[in-house]
Amino acid sequence: MNALEINSLCKTFGHHPALTDINLKVPRGAIFGLLGPNGAGKTTLLRIVNQIIEADSGSVMFMGEALRPDHIKKIGYLPEERGLYKQMRVGDQLLYFAQLKGLSASEAKAKVDYWLQRLQISAWKERKITDLSKGMAQKIQFIATVIHSPDLLILDEPFSGFDPVNAELIKNEILALRDLGTSVILSTHRMESVDLLCDHVAMIHKSHKVIDGPVYEIKRSERSRHFQVKLIKNENPVPPDWLDVKLHQDHISFTVSLNGSLPNEMIRHLMNYGEILGFEERVPTIEEIFIKKVKESTHE
Repeated sequence: MNALEINSLCKTFGHHPALTDINLKVPRGAIFGLLGPNGAGKTTLLRIVNQIIEADSGSVMFMGEALRPDHIKKIGYLPEERGLYKQMRVGDQLLYFAQLKGLSASEAKAKVDYWLQRLQISAWKERKITDLSKGMAQKIQFIATVIHSPDLLILDEPFSGFDPVNAELIKNEILALRDLGTSVILSTHRMESVDLLCDHVAMIHKSHKVIDGPVYEIKRSERSRHFQVKLIKNENPVPPDWLDVKLHQDHISFTVSLNGSLPNEMIRHLMNYGEILGFEERVPTIEEIFIKKVKESTHE
């Protein structure tokens, strides 16, 4: 069973299509990257799943059931536009959010103490949100999102406002929740986070889905069969098909295309030019694939 299934989802605002026949499956216990340029339709999709707005047509299945209002207690949503009550104390605010999600008073208190201690901010429990730095407030918002142990966690730009140390802390918490069985939808512009965290990605552009699949399959499908080579060169001249040749203190580096040959055949050919120090396939990053797909869609 998938955590979430989205079938033929459509949404328009006036004459502007926000989502056009979107079909997605979010596997259980996985981190699912939702990508797309600004205005692509990502936030509209997340708001439909959170029942903030309604789709024009299509359906959403949550844990094998048609999405219902009471399912919201099993979903954690961290929107890009954060929302904390600035004059409330940290502890009171987290207790309030936990009980809104169905926890009893005693359960909520225990969860608040656990998460404040886990993120090493227990000393701030009695402080108001107005007293906190942006990064500290982001931690509180993250706790409010996960405090009820949701089955599905939806994170829209979760690393916004964090310095590198705290971004790493939140990244590790997301991975820990995934390992405990939480399904995660991660919407972000930080492509390095997608490469590091996501098992599966989908990309929406101009209201249409243009990529969908496991990360390793998407990267494999976009392979160019170019290899990066490091070589201690002998006296033979550099062939014209070596690309991006760079001279280093004790070696040269460059890129070659297989052009239909096998890697072992290319290695044997390169040995005629010196000692091979490195031979590695140039696999595109998710960011490179993202940019390529956006450009392709723009030129259609």
